Amino acid sequence: MKRLLHVTPSGWTGFAFAAFCILILPEISGRYWLSVFTSAGCFALAIAGVAFMYARLGMVSLTQVGLMGVGGWVALRLNYAFGWPFEVNMVLAALATMVCGWVLALPALRMRGLYLALVTLMAAGGLEIIFATFQFPNGGTGFWGVKTGSADPFLRPWIATSPEAYLRYVIICAVLGFVFIELHRRLQPGRAWALIRRSEAAAMAAGVNVTLYKTWAFGIAGLLGGAAGALLAGSLGLLDDGTFRASESVMIFALAVVGGARYWQGAVVAAVLYKVLPALLNIWGVDADLAFVIFGVGLLHAVITAPDGIAGQLIDAVRGLTAKRRKEASDA
Repeated sequence: MKRLLHVTPSGWTGFAFAAFCILILPEISGRYWLSVFTSAGCFALAIAGVAFMYARLGMVSLTQVGLMGVGGWVALRLNYAFGWPFEVNMVLAALATMVCGWVLALPALRMRGLYLALVTLMAAGGLEIIFATFQFPNGGTGFWGVKTGSADPFLRPWIATSPEAYLRYVIICAVLGFVFIELHRRLQPGRAWALIRRSEAAAMAAGVNVTLYKTWAFGIAGLLGGAAGALLAGSLGLLDDGTFRASESVMIFALAVVGGARYWQGAVVAAVLYKVLPALLNIWGVDADLAFVIFGVGLLHAVITAPDGIAGQLIDAVRGLTAKRRKEASDA
């Protein structure tokens, strides 16, 4: 229990950063940046799921944005059909995408590497076609709930109706998602995933149920993706199929590698690059498509010189500086 509840220096840094984002960031941001930061928080939660799978099991999932779309669709449909509280809709949407994650885990039991990536990318492409064909619910009648004209309002949490409050709400949900992943890493699933990543044969010889833990990992990634999709629906009020293209799943996985899949900071860096950087380029009068060039350069940098991503480099730099100061103090 002591090991489970121990907070590392990285964890304290994360809580301090979250406190800044909750207490100060909404007060100093305009309406435009509130929307940008809220979207970044939603995608940070989704990126944490795909980064966790890659870091802990070495599995590449390229359907996370599609799962976000599923979560957003379910949350919208439940909202318009029953008018339930936002939290209920979000939890049910997350559970629905967790089931989708389990379905995606079926090919993962037999495939790894490139073949698994291709299967998940095909699933993302299929979801993109479904979203484009049937659209997202906007208050209409029937199962699909699509109507022409203006959309009905989407109910936000009663404690987070303003943009500032909703940004705080999203950040708190993202922090809970990061803590959820960290708890799994410290418990038996984390040890099983580490052994599976090293050698599936060794894991089976040690009595680890590889099928169970692979399915478990896909379920967690789906759960976080669905929650992120519901939060994004609450932020935008209405979702569009253009947000959940298969290419976006490839993009956020690449950014998870650039940011550093092993660290919570990596998911935050990836979300900032994905949402905040294009917004900055637009404000500066530069074509936002330039961000894709920057992403490509960052990916090459991560693959060639920084396997732990930007977050790994920053952490190594801080550790080196701390060790140097301790040595100087000891010599003195």
